[in-house]
Amino acid sequence: MCSVCGCGHADERHEVHAHHHHKVDPALIEIEQSILSANDSHARDNRDRLTGCGHVALNLMSSPGAGKTTLLVETIRQLGHERAIGVIEGDQATSRDAERIRAGGVNAVQINTGQGCHLDAHMVGHALDDLDLPRGAVVFIENVGNLVCPAAFDLGETARVVILSVTEGDDKPLKYPDMFAGADLMIVSKTDLLPHVDFDIDRVVERARRLNPDLPYLALSARDGTGMASWIEWIMRCHGAVPSRAGATKASVAAYA
Repeated sequence: MCSVCGCGHADERHEVHAHHHHKVDPALIEIEQSILSANDSHARDNRDRLTGCGHVALNLMSSPGAGKTTLLVETIRQLGHERAIGVIEGDQATSRDAERIRAGGVNAVQINTGQGCHLDAHMVGHALDDLDLPRGAVVFIENVGNLVCPAAFDLGETARVVILSVTEGDDKPLKYPDMFAGADLMIVSKTDLLPHVDFDIDRVVERARRLNPDLPYLALSARDGTGMASWIEWIMRCHGAVPSRAGATKASVAAYA
């Protein structure tokens, strides 16, 4: 179990990772490297499997309450008639989000991480066993609500999408740099609330691009529909991306930068 954030499980198949304070035990760094190496191996297997099936897998990451599940429900409503969809739901507890997804007629596999603060590739691989999807499906992986730990773990996804709601503040890229530096798309969500909050979209984009200069972004609201057409188009374009995340997905959505 991680001595800093409390993630991990007693079954020892999960993760212990170092957080970069000024003084870090070298042994802890070695453990982190070992765990990430094992995770990367599982991620490669997942990626090969997904690519072999012609699937696109999107890793959705955000803080709690940013609107991931609401966005997914509306995405399923709009995209479901064009593509088969499967969802992997990550939460520390309950199956509430998976139940919301299933109500829309889509298969959802719930992963409860307990004390764990993110999904890893091994978990996702097991969840894929339970998704019965035809070729060319879209697999959404809704990660545990957390802007820190999920950034470190490759799941075998085609692309990483970080979702930031306008209710959270436009300083989040500066406070959680790893998440935004590794993203393939940034979504600014809940834009219908902009008149009621102090949030500057231009400012958050500028801050995110200090870390990730080519980062595309979309501003949308799943409630009033603003920006949803562009989001659906972005997903469809991902079907033309190569399996590796590096560069290819960003190039495929450059029109939204």
